Amino acid sequence: MVAEKLTAVRMRIDDAAARSRRDPASVTLVAVTKGQPVDVILEAYNLGHRDFGENRAAELAEKAPLLPDDIRWHFIGSLQTRQANLARPHTHLLHSLDRPRLINRWADPDGPPPALLQVNIAEEPQKHGAGVTQVRDLIGQAEERGIDCRGLMCIAPLVHDGEENRRWFIALRRLRDELLPEYPGLTELSMGMTDDFEVAIEESATLIRVGRAIFGAPGQYRDS
Repeated sequence: MVAEKLTAVRMRIDDAAARSRRDPASVTLVAVTKGQPVDVILEAYNLGHRDFGENRAAELAEKAPLLPDDIRWHFIGSLQTRQANLARPHTHLLHSLDRPRLINRWADPDGPPPALLQVNIAEEPQKHGAGVTQVRDLIGQAEERGIDCRGLMCIAPLVHDGEENRRWFIALRRLRDELLPEYPGLTELSMGMTDDFEVAIEESATLIRVGRAIFGAPGQYRDS
């Protein structure tokens, strides 16, 4: 079942990239494995997939040592400062850098993994992420602490039709483009999930975070 769903998602990525005249290889599919057991992750791995996303530090720290070491783990959830040391050793890319305290905890004398700055682009009070007016200052702080900030991330509003989030993906892309002259390494855009990733690709997403369309609901296969 994972094979069929993963193939279907890849085909949708190809189609969205074609519509926007992009190379599908410019889009990294992060398969979100929250609540999924190791054997299900291995199924996707054995199909050639390498980029996986977790949003809980303890779950990442538990799973990563049990799986092949060439997996690229993306930490995509809100990270508590006290759990930064738990997530850092396993993380290929942190998607959710969003405040000075986390910048200070993510920084490491040996060189921390690179990060994306999470932006609360729709200004939803219940969501994490930096405000649009805070972004430039936070990127500067991250760079000063030796964190390679490679782009921006957003979690768009929950909608019935992915098209409704196009405006937020456009807004994040425009914000990134405004910052590029000052921070030329800010090339990545992590945006789009199961319900709207095709729209995100059309608006220049370089990373999409898809779980349900590949694995079903979290924990669906735990007892199978």
